[in-house]
Amino acid sequence: MKRNVIIIGSGPAGWTAAIYTARANLKPLVFEGALSYENQQSNTLPMGQLALTTEVENYPGFPKGDLTEYLKSSVDHDRLQYLPPHRKEGVAGPELVELMRQQAINFGAEIVTEDIVSIDASTRPFRLAASDGKTYQASAVIVATGARANYLNLPSEEAYKNRGVSACAVCDGALPRFRNQPVAVVGGGDTAMEDAVYLANFASKVYLIHRRDEFRASKFMVHKALSNEKIEPLYSRVVEEVLGDKTGVTGLKLKSTKGEPDLQIDCAGMFVLIGHTPNTAFLEGTVELDAKKYIVWKERTATSVEGIFAAGDCADSVYRQAITAAASGCQAAIDAERWLVHQES
Repeated sequence: MKRNVIIIGSGPAGWTAAIYTARANLKPLVFEGALSYENQQSNTLPMGQLALTTEVENYPGFPKGDLTEYLKSSVDHDRLQYLPPHRKEGVAGPELVELMRQQAINFGAEIVTEDIVSIDASTRPFRLAASDGKTYQASAVIVATGARANYLNLPSEEAYKNRGVSACAVCDGALPRFRNQPVAVVGGGDTAMEDAVYLANFASKVYLIHRRDEFRASKFMVHKALSNEKIEPLYSRVVEEVLGDKTGVTGLKLKSTKGEPDLQIDCAGMFVLIGHTPNTAFLEGTVELDAKKYIVWKERTATSVEGIFAAGDCADSVYRQAITAAASGCQAAIDAERWLVHQES
């Protein structure tokens, strides 16, 4: 059966695209991702990066408050079991994305809990192969598969994710956990420098940890970071272990890359800022990707293949925020709708 629109991805971009295309009566089919071991290992399970986030303070419309009764009345009862215990302090990442999912369903979006593993763009309609072995057809496709943060792959790091270990300073840096406490940034590029400066607005001290003896960031950004009296660089060091207790991160054990003695620092959090990997491997050879494998936007949200659109972090290497992803999901939906109307005229 041919679909008007197939949406690949289940983060803010995907669900926003689903809401808009469903309201336009395009009857979208959303592939939210498979509940597989491989996806669990690569942090690409359904619902995107928000599902791995605790408090969300910077998404408009959700100030602090008790959402318990609202969630009970808004989300399908069978889905409530997948949400963490509500902390009555605003909205959590899993709650926010679950509300988006429910809103898309309310307007008529259909959902398949599988991955799309390839797209045949040589035919019209497009043919999409899914992880369940089935093939689907669509007149238009919106790719919203997101990007996953790169981590250090330490067992202790995994143990303290969302309890002091983060890959997004803008998302988490202002949380009470980090205010007036020392924190650490791991990385040596422009993003690490920018976010260290940002964190210095809240933290009492920011350790800037880099495995080499000089940063690879631009000279301007390095100067800006190191001119801040709160920021202390720790060169030629790598994180060997994240230390903590039941409250979360309490410190880091650092190993020298030059044979010097180990160093232990006290901190309330570790921000791993060593880049992201867009979830676009299945698109190799189908649409144009840049050197870092992000989808290239040609005109607004259109890709190099007419009829395939992209939204969210799989095409955005700059902002990577829930609100910007949702915005581009809206744009991709409108672009796809207008493109489909043009094809019929």
